[in-house]
Amino acid sequence: MAGQEFPRCFRIRRQADFERVFRLRCAAGDDRLVVFACPNDLPYSRLGLSVSRRLGKAVARNRWKRIVREAFRLSRLHLPAGLDLVVVPKPEAEPCLDGVKESLTRLSRRLARRLEVKRR
Repeated sequence: MAGQEFPRCFRIRRQADFERVFRLRCAAGDDRLVVFACPNDLPYSRLGLSVSRRLGKAVARNRWKRIVREAFRLSRLHLPAGLDLVVVPKPEAEPCLDGVKESLTRLSRRLARRLEVKRR
């Protein structure tokens, strides 16, 4: 479907970009995810993942990564533009696409409002 692709330009890949997001320390969380955000001066948002070994073995970590990437891809048009988002799943949560999609959308909107207030 148009507008639901996930090319490389929508991914945070450089260590410096991850460090910039974590350094700003603007975060919001719920029972599934913690999302860190930072403005990126681009017309679109980008996604980075930080998946800890506390989530389990490689199979469990990879499942979390697939679900978060898919949630970002499906809800990208509903997310605020111009943010770098780094998503950290919580170990006690179960990976479920609908729940992650809803959490990602809600938390990124909350962070966009918070960053907008900081810019003023």
